[in-house]
Amino acid sequence: MPISKAKRKKIARVLKSKFRFVVMNDETLEEKFSLRLTPMNIIVVGGSSALLLITLTLYLIAFTPIREYIPGYADVNMRRNLIKMTLKTDSLMQKLNADEKYLSNMLDILNGKADTTLPKKKTGQQLYDSIQQLNKSDADSQLRWQIENQEQFTLVNRGDKAFSSGIGSYSFFTPLKGNVTSKFSTAQKHYGIDIVSNANEGIKSALDGTVVIANFTSETGYVIGVQHSNNLFTFYKHNSALLKSVGDYVKAGEVIAIIGNSGEFSSGPHLHFELWYNGTPVNPLDYINF
Repeated sequence: MPISKAKRKKIARVLKSKFRFVVMNDETLEEKFSLRLTPMNIIVVGGSSALLLITLTLYLIAFTPIREYIPGYADVNMRRNLIKMTLKTDSLMQKLNADEKYLSNMLDILNGKADTTLPKKKTGQQLYDSIQQLNKSDADSQLRWQIENQEQFTLVNRGDKAFSSGIGSYSFFTPLKGNVTSKFSTAQKHYGIDIVSNANEGIKSALDGTVVIANFTSETGYVIGVQHSNNLFTFYKHNSALLKSVGDYVKAGEVIAIIGNSGEFSSGPHLHFELWYNGTPVNPLDYINF
């Protein structure tokens, strides 16, 4: 029901009515303090004070440690620590999975098991674009002649096996000089070569790297494996003694073992040498002169 005009005027007159708030001494009736007020001023001041109090309370809860004492709010540092622990756990899990995969590959190498399937090369791939099928201008023909003459002096043969494997640029140190008695053969699961040499000859590292395997197995005797850069790995088996331990950094040509006849698969003093690239065995004779 709408308020009549007379009632609105009455309400406005009441809100604007002036009152006097006086503080007096009860004994002497002396006026100590007085304040002139209206109902409108009381409403405005009271509402503003309530709004300011609510705003201050929300600010204290949102931006100060006081909120930690309110049920339902967690510690800010605890949340930050939980996020850090979660990120660290994910990193550790990725590192653990990588280490497990690496150890699994090492065990396959030790046991003579390996995936020898090489990636298939794409057939029909053109070395040059189709610009040869277009009409060539004199300037284009001259440019092609200059480029073709420069290609004649290129030191890298793009059809060479070493270039296609990605390891042809490495200068390998010969691990042992001698006679190769057994060659590389994936069909016979012989993933390296056997070199026969004089007794007590030193076995040398083919490249700079870190020793990741140095132990004894019943089949291959004293073995040592060195991890090199660019996913290269060399393996030396049937040694009589190991001169390096796991974690040692070795230089190319540094003696790491002594030729021997250890292991059930050995029939005489020799070195079984393996060269691995990206987890796949390759023929050492393609890159090293023995």
